[in-house]
Amino acid sequence: MPAALSTRPRAKRRTGRIDPLTLVAGGVVALFVLLALLGPLLAPHDPNAVDPLNVNAGPSGAHWLGTDDTGRDLLSRLIAGARATLAAPAAVIAVSTALGTLLALTAAWFGGWLDRFVSGALDVVFGFPGLILAVLVAAVFGAGLTAPIVALSIAYLPLITRVVRSAAIKERHLPYVAALQLLGAPTARIWLRHLLPNLLPLVLVQATIGFGYALLDVAAISFLGLGSQPPDPEWGLMVANGAPSILAGQPQQSLYAGIAILVVVVAFNLLGTGLSRRLLGESA
Repeated sequence: MPAALSTRPRAKRRTGRIDPLTLVAGGVVALFVLLALLGPLLAPHDPNAVDPLNVNAGPSGAHWLGTDDTGRDLLSRLIAGARATLAAPAAVIAVSTALGTLLALTAAWFGGWLDRFVSGALDVVFGFPGLILAVLVAAVFGAGLTAPIVALSIAYLPLITRVVRSAAIKERHLPYVAALQLLGAPTARIWLRHLLPNLLPLVLVQATIGFGYALLDVAAISFLGLGSQPPDPEWGLMVANGAPSILAGQPQQSLYAGIAILVVVVAFNLLGTGLSRRLLGESA
């Protein structure tokens, strides 16, 4: 066993300073994750408290970002809504990444008809846009985030599986894998202790970049009224609820929620790009 393990290629550890843009993106992501975890404790007001006498108010000492069309504090709703906004795409990426990595390893390891079947099935799934599939599922099973999360998890499978499968096939045919098999190492052990750790940087990059797209899809579903329901302060729903006030010259609810979505999506994409350069050695 020691001889076999010594032939195993190790993932290259890159040294040097991290790109400042990646650091900023990571800080923004960490900030919003903190808001998602501690939002209810950090919100200065009850996010669902209605004040009919203070509708569409501008920024003030009491309401730093103003209020919405029912007098609810916008800053509190943005902070409290971070949890619902980030939790749904996190679930999508967690499920699709776990299943996609398992499918990729299975197809790469056994090859043959199983690999062809998995590749064909992924091509079929890839032909259906994730957002349309989620809308159809939500229309059948009713409004709420559960059905769209399941639909988007399936739709995102090809995005993870295709990339990981290609890398897993290369890893599968390296000499150290054949050496471990000759020594009688169980398949599960080879997967968990050797293949998966070497593929983990690629999986992490794909999941990070995919998170931003999943957030956009979930926000779009809520915007259409098929995801989160009032009075949930989910950002996509806030954009939809504030749309009628835009023509009245009160765009703050939609504007602030839209900016929050944009900042998070850009931050995750920049972080994924930076991780790709650092972990995988890809050029910008």
